[in-house]
Amino acid sequence: MVQLRYILLSIAVYMLKEMHANNGETVSRTFRIDFERDTFLMDGKPFRFISGSFHYFRALPGSWRQILRSMRAAGLNTVMTYIEWSTHEPKKGQYNWNGIANIEQFIRIAEEEDLFVILRPGPYICAERDMGGFPYWLLTEHPRIKLRTYDHEYLQEVEKWYSVLMPRIQTHFYGNGGPVIMVSIENEYGSFSACDGKYLTFLKNLTERYVQDNAVLFTNDGPAQLHCGKIPGVLATLDFGSTNNSDRYWQTLRRLQPQGPLVNAEFYPGWLTHWMEPTARVAIDPVVETLRVMLAKGASVNFYMFFGGTNFGFTAGANDGGPGKFNTDITSYDYDAPLDESGDPTPKYNAIRNVLLEFTENPQLPIPEKLPKMTIPPVQMKYHGSLLSRLARKSLGQYIQYSERTLGFEALNQNSGLILYESNIHNGIHRDPLTLTVNNLRDRAYVHVDNKFLGVLSRENGIYSLPISLGIGKRLQLLVENQGRINYNIANDFKGILGAVTIDGNEVLNWTITGFPLEDYSLLRNYLDRYSEHDADSSRHASAKIFYGTFFLKTNKIYDTYIDPTGWGKGLIFINGFNLGRYWPLVGPQVTLYLPRHILIQGNNTIVIIEYQKDIQNDSVIKFSNKPKLDGP
Repeated sequence: MVQLRYILLSIAVYMLKEMHANNGETVSRTFRIDFERDTFLMDGKPFRFISGSFHYFRALPGSWRQILRSMRAAGLNTVMTYIEWSTHEPKKGQYNWNGIANIEQFIRIAEEEDLFVILRPGPYICAERDMGGFPYWLLTEHPRIKLRTYDHEYLQEVEKWYSVLMPRIQTHFYGNGGPVIMVSIENEYGSFSACDGKYLTFLKNLTERYVQDNAVLFTNDGPAQLHCGKIPGVLATLDFGSTNNSDRYWQTLRRLQPQGPLVNAEFYPGWLTHWMEPTARVAIDPVVETLRVMLAKGASVNFYMFFGGTNFGFTAGANDGGPGKFNTDITSYDYDAPLDESGDPTPKYNAIRNVLLEFTENPQLPIPEKLPKMTIPPVQMKYHGSLLSRLARKSLGQYIQYSERTLGFEALNQNSGLILYESNIHNGIHRDPLTLTVNNLRDRAYVHVDNKFLGVLSRENGIYSLPISLGIGKRLQLLVENQGRINYNIANDFKGILGAVTIDGNEVLNWTITGFPLEDYSLLRNYLDRYSEHDADSSRHASAKIFYGTFFLKTNKIYDTYIDPTGWGKGLIFINGFNLGRYWPLVGPQVTLYLPRHILIQGNNTIVIIEYQKDIQNDSVIKFSNKPKLDGP
């Protein structure tokens, strides 16, 4: 069936390529590489792209056009975006192409805003996203899968995914009349230890089957990683930021690829940030100086990122650094980019634009102005109970499993959120205090006994043991948070409690396991509606407290704003049912959460907060600000 669909699609694509000009003659659109002249050719004429990365899944669709227009006004002629598999197939066989996942609409708007498009379908994208853009269910369906290698189970799933994705984007390739000029194969594969050339050949052949000669294929790697990332017959490009050594980098490329256009596919005007570290800032002068040198050399350049956006919900990933070889990405993906998290131009934007206009035609678009922001009076939050309460488990728990030993998220077919593990503490132990140890914890455990919160265990900080006292209760409860799967050098980052739980060396067995994916907001809304007056006291000493509030917007002039959870601890915020993402002002550096205007409505708006660890009182408020705070506390 897939083969027949591919044949029919190929016929349709061929017909689209033959476009009729006004005089009745056919005109064929081509985008090629002229290796002799080291340039791209668009319809036979030399072409250089100046691009910016903007990931459609990091901004709400209502802001796409504004951001793309601002990019064009800066002098860019192209936008580059990853395609995130997990956004489009969050559950196996269940596809999403609407709203923030409407990649075709994003491409059409880019074309309307006079921008060409470069697509990076991965299937691995890194991007500081959960599991590097891979859907979690790959680990559920294939627990022994070897991602990014010539592994049969992995190749089979990639081939299925491409058979769904590629027919949707084929008609947008330049040779078929669309704006897509280039398509990537993998992502910085030279940095991956597998160095599996057989896999890269498979992926090249699979991608070529759909792209044919209608766009240019490319790979991207750091200069030192080219050897394992380059694919014979595919254009190799470099990734590097501000430097005085760009000539040396190009020489490294030329040793492997003597001819062809020079391309910096990821030129870094900013950088990523993890929780518990200072916000990454990149100075303007080195960025524009390196940019000017590259443009003078005739190179094509893509800014990574030109607009960063936001890791809404549970989409932020993690890396393998820090004390516990695990550090998590903040919710904001501002990236210190030329356009900030809300899409407003920064001083870096103006400096880059000035350089670009030295080398390109002025797009004759006005420099974008900052959009207005609003503040909202503090909102009183009412406590409604804890996830550990009986009624919350009944309403929000997606399943209950009974198991001799603990099971992880993927074994339970759960993507993110939290899992509650419960077992009895056996009598007969006469030491005080006892040592609770959770082996192979992924990632953060909120420890309770009989609904009383005792403390936190943390993979990030390498803390896996906690003293607990005799006489505090009988029921051990470990509420485990998935803080985001590692996104770089993917190593199958399973979540949950993956090892033995012991008390003074004796393994705890016979667990009741309850999952809280927190993906279906209707369950949370129904819980609040049904049990608002009945559940507040049932687990008042537990963590994972649920709060609810409302605020009224009289005017239809609604602008972006920022939620300021200063005084709160760590948790999640939902506005009108939309999961804005994780907050953690206790450690920072990000304090405020960006709240796009597109989520708000004229009239009554709702806010729900799940506070994971701090003992917030019933009379607490949540504040708003008209300015972001990404460099605190």
